[in-house]
Amino acid sequence: GFILFIYQHDPCFTKSTVRGTIKEKPGFNPGEDAAALRKAIEGIGTTEKTLIDILTQRSNAQRQLVCKAYQDATGRTLCDDLEGDTRGDLEGILVALITPPAKFDCQEFIGAIKGAGTTESVLIELFASRSNHQIKAMCDAYLAETGRALIHDLKSEVSGDFEKTLLILAEGKRVESTNVDVAKAKEDAKILYEAGEKKWGTDESKFIDILCHRSVPQLRQTLVEYKSLSGKTLQESIEREMSGRLEDILVAIVKCVKSVPAYLAERLYKSMKGAGTTESTLTRIIVGRSEVDLQDIKAEYKKLFGTSLYSDIESETSGDFRQTLLKICGEDGK
Repeated sequence: GFILFIYQHDPCFTKSTVRGTIKEKPGFNPGEDAAALRKAIEGIGTTEKTLIDILTQRSNAQRQLVCKAYQDATGRTLCDDLEGDTRGDLEGILVALITPPAKFDCQEFIGAIKGAGTTESVLIELFASRSNHQIKAMCDAYLAETGRALIHDLKSEVSGDFEKTLLILAEGKRVESTNVDVAKAKEDAKILYEAGEKKWGTDESKFIDILCHRSVPQLRQTLVEYKSLSGKTLQESIEREMSGRLEDILVAIVKCVKSVPAYLAERLYKSMKGAGTTESTLTRIIVGRSEVDLQDIKAEYKKLFGTSLYSDIESETSGDFRQTLLKICGEDGK
């Protein structure tokens, strides 16, 4: 409960909750919800519709209270019962809905470093798009879950400059001031230009240092100064000068500096339009941002791709999994 508490009372979180699609349900009664869920699960054949309706129309904080009421009434956890009664992608998304946000990020991190290869794209998304506060909460959840420091385990999974970048981001040391120092932005732009475009060979460490430490408003100004100095965008220069995972993560940081919702909209689009739909990405972003900025992601999606996120989910997914995503997403203008 403590992680949830700090998460809800994080100023950057409460400020942006208005941009989510899921709001607290008025007249909420956790005991009633728990009883309805229990009936849906224990009846003959699980009534998925009830599970979906209840879990998508409550805030995460309310769902935590439903979980508690459920356990008090049955002696079992709702999570175990959902895992026992639902399958596949539907199970994944319902369990995600009842997991506190920081713990959910933590589980996604564990999923990304476990298994045969590390899923770098998930690590990039997690660390490039989260605030210091969210990263710290994820690290706390990881320590609580595994008894080990997240940074320690991250070190054994990645290497080189990519590792260096991830580790700095994982420390959550980005400056949080909203003040913009134009002279410093000009200076940083010049350092980046001289470390990349102007130099034979690239000094990656300068890019890593500036992009991982400066505040978001400061970096926005730096992007402007860089363009006027070099005639190219910083993203173009990174794409020309670098390759592989380091290029991927630095480009992701630049995109998130410009707009996290636009970056996540693009991730959603690629997860559906690539070869085969990546359901885990859909679940992570739609659930993870449902109380943060999913409204903004929907707006950016429409702007970038000319189609609505709702209709793409409708055509690219199916069954109860689709129903759950659509319920969380909400139609445009609703």
